[in-house]
Amino acid sequence: MQSLDVISVNFWQIVISLANLTILFLILKKFLFKPVKNVLEQRQQTLDSKYDEAERSVVEAESSKKQWEEKLRSAEEEAETIIRTASEDAKNHGNRIVAEARDQAEGIVRQARSTAELERRSAEEDIKREIIDVSAVLTEKILGREINMQDHRTMIDSFIAEIGDDDDGNK
Repeated sequence: MQSLDVISVNFWQIVISLANLTILFLILKKFLFKPVKNVLEQRQQTLDSKYDEAERSVVEAESSKKQWEEKLRSAEEEAETIIRTASEDAKNHGNRIVAEARDQAEGIVRQARSTAELERRSAEEDIKREIIDVSAVLTEKILGREINMQDHRTMIDSFIAEIGDDDDGNK
């Protein structure tokens, strides 16, 4: 029966063991649990602050990205405006140059027409003088005498007027 002694249950020994375990638990709780809990809380606060800082950094980065995108967009718009303005200025300048060239060409044509008209009138006057001289010579020969200048002028002017009237009618 010896084997039963080994298996037997000692009630007082269980109570003392439980009391020892409770005392050990209370001692560990007082001296070890609170400091470990404090260390864990500090670590959790550190992690929370790091996460908050990371979130702020992400928000700031997104804000900066948006600002740079807006600046880039405004720079592109400004560049387009500058290009458009330069293009319009160049077009206007080209139009001005063409208009000035056209005005100069028209002035040259007017001057050429005016010069041609003056030369035509001068040629008509030269032809009239030659006709007067030739008619005076012919008249002298036909009449056999000399005509005075007043008679001569009167005849020539009437002759030229008749020729001028005929030319006007042909035009």
